[in-house]
Amino acid sequence: MHGKATETAIAAMGFLAEHYDGGETKYSAAEMAKARNLQGPFVSKVLTELARAGLVIGVRGPGGGFTLARPPESIRLHEVSDLFERASGDACPFGGGICGVGEKCPLHDKFARVRAASEKILHETTFGVFRRKRSNKR
Repeated sequence: MHGKATETAIAAMGFLAEHYDGGETKYSAAEMAKARNLQGPFVSKVLTELARAGLVIGVRGPGGGFTLARPPESIRLHEVSDLFERASGDACPFGGGICGVGEKCPLHDKFARVRAASEKILHETTFGVFRRKRSNKR
């Protein structure tokens, strides 16, 4: 439903939320990639975009790494998905060749409901859902 960049960004942000300790501990892209079974170079690229957007803080050098820029409870999933997904509005996934010229295709309204439900979840859910119940450092 979402692109690879969005899925990778949510996985990395989820990892950082799960381990969030007020920003004291920083994690490398390699650590996140290994923990979430992701491609390291792509995680690095996504983290760069998240840092540009002010969602994570990256520190270079020894003791460096990434942490969330704000507490996980204050970051909504849509802030991440909005960075990487192009707005589709009410567009049908089948495009203008099948849907959009004249009548809507038979699946248009069903996909519109799925998209609306997904958007609702992204806007209502914070990364606080990833927080660990127990304190657990590396």
